[in-house]
Amino acid sequence: MTRVHLPGDLRARILGEARSPRECCGLLEGTSDGDTFHVLTLHAMENLAGAADRFEMNPRDQIAAQKAARANGHAIVGCYHSHPGGDAEPSTVDLAGAGEENFLWLIAAGEELNAFVYLGGEFLGADWVTSSE
Repeated sequence: MTRVHLPGDLRARILGEARSPRECCGLLEGTSDGDTFHVLTLHAMENLAGAADRFEMNPRDQIAAQKAARANGHAIVGCYHSHPGGDAEPSTVDLAGAGEENFLWLIAAGEELNAFVYLGGEFLGADWVTSSE
């Protein structure tokens, strides 16, 4: 089972962004050893999607996040987005848009935040790592 370490302040930021009536979205900077993801920084993205229940990250923001991660000696290890009025579970639209293997997806709905890894054409649930950080 994949494990995810997400500091409390970053979790709070995602849940705060998820209060919008439109889907929020962003990229996750950090490290991964294959079994555990360590999320260190969030990069909020402008959502260019026309519909409130979809997300399409601004390519300019994606490039800036990639450059920042490299400059910090990290990588983009995943993404996050919200499902306003929905469930904190991958949708059929999410599955159709996924493609990068071993990529972390955090999905928020209400006050719930769940973690999934895209692997082998499907989303697999991940466990949270708790810490005092």
